[in-house]
Amino acid sequence: MITEAVRRAAGRLAAEGGLPAFVHDLDALRAHAAGIRDALGAAGAPEIFYAAKANPDARILAALAPFVDGIEVASGGELAHVRNVLPDARLAFGGPGKTDEELDLAVREAERVHVESPYELSRLAALGQDVDVLLRVNLAGDREGVALAMSGPFGMDPESIDACLDVLGGAPRVRLRGIHAHLASGLDADAMLRQSAEILGWARPWLGRAGCTDPEINLGGGMAVDYADPAARFDWAAYGRGVAAMARPGERLRIEPGRAVTVYCGWYVTQVLDVKKAHGRWYAVLRGGTHQIRTPVTKDHDQPFTVIPHDGSGPSMGAGRVTLVGQLCTPKDVFARDVPVARLAVGDVVAFAMAGAYAWNISHHDFLMHPKPGFHYLDGAKTL
Repeated sequence: MITEAVRRAAGRLAAEGGLPAFVHDLDALRAHAAGIRDALGAAGAPEIFYAAKANPDARILAALAPFVDGIEVASGGELAHVRNVLPDARLAFGGPGKTDEELDLAVREAERVHVESPYELSRLAALGQDVDVLLRVNLAGDREGVALAMSGPFGMDPESIDACLDVLGGAPRVRLRGIHAHLASGLDADAMLRQSAEILGWARPWLGRAGCTDPEINLGGGMAVDYADPAARFDWAAYGRGVAAMARPGERLRIEPGRAVTVYCGWYVTQVLDVKKAHGRWYAVLRGGTHQIRTPVTKDHDQPFTVIPHDGSGPSMGAGRVTLVGQLCTPKDVFARDVPVARLAVGDVVAFAMAGAYAWNISHHDFLMHPKPGFHYLDGAKTL
């Protein structure tokens, strides 16, 4: 549901000609992050490293900082950005295809480096610097029905990861701290707990054979987000209880949520430019498009939205079904397809919910060179 603060901001931006725009509710973000922190607060609860790839906006990072233990980055650019915004943050550097420059940066700036292959580990060792690593394993378990399964480029299968032991044996300055595993995304709490048990069941004996004492095991992210039902949230309390029950003395568990942390705090607010009927179907053309919020295209879903009547002086439609599209010269530029509305008119404001993750930052901004959206932040009584 749209909050009153977002509704007021949307109306003001429409009146000022400030659409399209992203509106981020930092108060809602803090409350949600605090709830996650509290839900995981039992003895043995995992550390939380926020995955910056979900939304690296500087104000988002600053709002989250009190509620997370660190930040996971996946490129040199992300690392430099996060370090600039949060100079004292604990950082973990992951992701495939790290360049020599990124490995050198990671050694200097990151608390942990997540190693994706034996060759990457050998390149890291060749730097001759002290570095703490987690080896990323990609287990072959059943991933049927998940939103996104991490395939071959990510991490090492158990046979390949054994090759890292020879590299580590000749690299005393590279310290094995544990295992990293992010296997799939879109999992509910029960599925996430089953996956966590799978990871721990493999990692613990392997780390024992490798002689890794006081190990760290990163269980990854991938907590489910339901765009069809924004009120349905990942059960952090159940997951926290389950992980705490799995924890053993002398080991550190960690998770890396991203989308499930920030998605609910963001809104993409735009305005209806035209309403028309073609071949028996209603279409509404909106300012902006999926070059600014790529989420509905990448997830192949209808982005949830609220219509806020604003002007209504132009063409309109009554109760019925409509496809909401943007300004791009492609039939793929669709926010939501054949969705019900009570009424829609030119000038009305459309506020798309769940735009706080993988929205602007994964979009192809410069296609057709439309103006960039505005960015606004609700913080207490202020709009920044």
